[in-house]
Amino acid sequence: MRIVIFGLTVSSSWGNGHAALWRGLLRALLADGHHVTFFERDQPFYAANRDLHALPDGGELVLYRDWDSVRTRAATALAGADAGMVTSYCPDGLVATELLLQASVGVRCFYDLDTPVTLARTEAGEPLAYIGPHGLSGFDVVLSYTGGASLSGLRRLLGARRTVPLYGWVDPAQHFPAEPQPQYAAALSYIGTYAADRQHALEALLIEPARRRPADRFVIAGAQYPAAFPWSDNVFFVRHLPPSEHCAFYAASRLTLNVTRAAMARAGWCPSGRLFEAAACGTPVLSDVWNGLETFFRPGEEILLAHTTQEAMAALDRSPEELRQIGSRARERALAEHTAAHRARTMLAALDMRGSAAEAA
Repeated sequence: MRIVIFGLTVSSSWGNGHAALWRGLLRALLADGHHVTFFERDQPFYAANRDLHALPDGGELVLYRDWDSVRTRAATALAGADAGMVTSYCPDGLVATELLLQASVGVRCFYDLDTPVTLARTEAGEPLAYIGPHGLSGFDVVLSYTGGASLSGLRRLLGARRTVPLYGWVDPAQHFPAEPQPQYAAALSYIGTYAADRQHALEALLIEPARRRPADRFVIAGAQYPAAFPWSDNVFFVRHLPPSEHCAFYAASRLTLNVTRAAMARAGWCPSGRLFEAAACGTPVLSDVWNGLETFFRPGEEILLAHTTQEAMAALDRSPEELRQIGSRARERALAEHTAAHRARTMLAALDMRGSAAEAA
């Protein structure tokens, strides 16, 4: 299959969750013999933190200055392609959609990696830079990073005709048990770009436990944290953690934290890629709570959950052997059900319009 994608970024993992996901999925598609062209606007903040410059064999990364400079090349790539795709937060989503809907292409697809945000803004009457006034009605299939009621929301609010969940995943070739690095050593760690709507949970599940355990070490890795963030002497900060360091980071964590953005937590059925990455590394995960989580990992056996500081402290009190077993079971589940190869097969089935057109719920 020849696939053309217009997305946010695959070249830089700085300040976004899209790039690491795309890398794993594209590797799986290319390894299976498919050809993928990924169009990405060359934005300064990603260029300054670029940690991928080319796709593996069979893939083509097109970095472009502005839409006018690449429109002809994009049209040529789409001509006769088996599938064309526009994603959420694509900086040129509107014009890429216009081009895709006019092109002679097998399947026209939209992939929303930020569905709860898309729906919340649509309900509030706010414009979206990546979805035009006609919504999603022109696409043959809409993939959603979030399942559950979000799928019907995409149909009801944006006119999507066929919706299929394509959840997060992990590339086991990139995330696996590794030797811990002392600079990342932590009783509890967290990887995530700063987001105001995650702050309350982050404070309850990591910052407050750190205050109560001054002898323990806590580590946060991510971008865009404000100067006013409530750091303490035993909370250490890694400004940018490239994917190549993720395994060593997780290996040095006794327990790692997953915090979900507020809109996604309310929607449910929204597993972060970080959940699967940490699990593939064999690191036990402590997560906030949202509907559908038990579909991906069994609470208490493969993942630990916390609503409150007290519940986070209880997780930290678990014995090393208990935590080791939880991490081991999570790794088994991630490799059995949540790899990039699994999701690549789901995506290809959704793009095969010869198959059933039944909506996936």
